[in-house]
Amino acid sequence: MELKWLEDFLSLAETRSFSRSAEARHVTQSAFSRRIQALELWLGVALIDRSTYPTTLTPAGRRFRETAEETVRMLHASRVDLRAGTESGGAMVSVAALHTLSLAFFPAWLRGIEARTGPVETRLLADDFHNCLQALAEGAYDFLLTFHHPSVPILLDPDLHPHRVVGTDGLVAVHSPALSGQRANGPLPHLAYAPDTFLGRVSLFAQAQVGALGHVSHTNAMAEALKAMALEGHGLAWVPRSLVIRELAEGRLIMAGPEVPLEIRLYRSCARTRPAVETVWAAAGAYSQTA
Repeated sequence: MELKWLEDFLSLAETRSFSRSAEARHVTQSAFSRRIQALELWLGVALIDRSTYPTTLTPAGRRFRETAEETVRMLHASRVDLRAGTESGGAMVSVAALHTLSLAFFPAWLRGIEARTGPVETRLLADDFHNCLQALAEGAYDFLLTFHHPSVPILLDPDLHPHRVVGTDGLVAVHSPALSGQRANGPLPHLAYAPDTFLGRVSLFAQAQVGALGHVSHTNAMAEALKAMALEGHGLAWVPRSLVIRELAEGRLIMAGPEVPLEIRLYRSCARTRPAVETVWAAAGAYSQTA
């Protein structure tokens, strides 16, 4: 197995063209084709359906694509992390954080940490819950910054991945004031999360707090995108309160029910014990921020 085989395969899955992928990968088409065949031989299955145009993946190829994407991402992340540790004497700390927390929480939280530790060099992965959790569990990152709610258990071994509660937030249902009259006549259109997202699963619990919701008019994995849709009057969305503090204060959004409390947790990998990591972990124990 060679890393370039995986990268070739992912390129082909994206372009669906041997010639375009060969050009993008800076090899001849014949060499590119041989590398794809070598990957198929190593796996023992056909990944590419060569009887169609444009090129398509076989069922096995579609299943393997996700594995290849994760493998390449983790290998590159580990390389960056190892090089950063070597070049900075291990002073850099890496944090995997949910998209919303990377925007609405991390900058101010880091400022509070640095008030106790001095400047901290950081590398941040802003991604979805699954990828952030995997980045911590597989040892590519020092810390995981995530929301927590009892309805979505985080299945990490506390001996290997202990946590500290470093802040609080809440999930709130919001909509544009322009829809107030429509709400009086029935449920508003629902701006929903993709069902496999962390906040999507919490919102299923939260929906019971406001009664029936209207039909799903829009689905998105990111709270920031649902907030934008709510501001434009497309319906009701459940979003972290930290993301809409200004809009609520200015009256551009209004709440439509009680808040569902969320913890903000910092998990760490006990396998990663550099002095910079221990310093940040100790400072996090003395610092809590409320959104």
